[in-house]
Amino acid sequence: MEIATMTKKTATSAMVPESPWRMAVRRFSRNKLALGGLVILLMMFLICFIGPIFSPYKLYDYSLADKNLPPSSTHWFGTDKLGRDILLRVMLAGRISLLVGIFATIITVIIGGILGAVAGFFRKKIDTVIMRIADIFMSLPTLPILIILGAVMSDLKIPPPSRIYYLMFIIGLLSWTTLARLVRGQILSLREQEFMLATEALGLRDYRKIFRHLLPNTIPIIIVTATLSVASAILYESSLSFLGLGVIPPTPSWGNLIADANNLIDFRKRPWLWIPPGMCILITTVAINLIGDGLRDALDPKMKR
Repeated sequence: MEIATMTKKTATSAMVPESPWRMAVRRFSRNKLALGGLVILLMMFLICFIGPIFSPYKLYDYSLADKNLPPSSTHWFGTDKLGRDILLRVMLAGRISLLVGIFATIITVIIGGILGAVAGFFRKKIDTVIMRIADIFMSLPTLPILIILGAVMSDLKIPPPSRIYYLMFIIGLLSWTTLARLVRGQILSLREQEFMLATEALGLRDYRKIFRHLLPNTIPIIIVTATLSVASAILYESSLSFLGLGVIPPTPSWGNLIADANNLIDFRKRPWLWIPPGMCILITTVAINLIGDGLRDALDPKMKR
């Protein structure tokens, strides 16, 4: 009797269809490279946000007697030209670089998702206007524009803490076009399906159709695009900071830490000045791209390579 009951439960559970999100999680968990990237990224977050708490040094601790020391048991990553601990500065710089990448991507998702959904839903003139604006933004060279805007911020003497927020907004504002086009394409396909006929029959307003029924169905492609956008935003921020136009001292970022090795002697004789932040940028962006590829394969198996 018990065996029959168990068999019946097993058969019933087998008949219940698996939800798309569970299927995506299961596919993602089978991707070893994506899981490795996720572990590396989580470790990077823990090191950058929790590591400084356990450091015996402070951000503004200067000791000219200990300047340019190589890595040792006292200073694991050595010290810079002002005697500051490189390990602590790399961890604190990671906070800035990661936050800039994340919040710039949030701005990208908000602008690109909404504009793409509106263009795909209303079509005609609204679609034409939004897509032509997207074409203009796509024709602009992103990095040179960022360099120009960074120079403008320097001329305006914007305080270092405020520059971080301006940088997030500028990177997000220049990066929305790809997501908008992808969301628009999905909306154009979704709005012709049967569930949208039901919303017409129910007399729902346009904003409910867009934000309650269409946009939620584009979440997979938004997640994948946003994940890859984080890596791009981190690289943009690092490039600007390296040129002295992004996050500027005394606020540390991975880009301006690399810029500390600004002469041939530092580059050749003191590699501990630039290798740790450079490796952090490399490891973080590779991990994020592995996660993005894994999410793409998990959420849309038809795109799997």
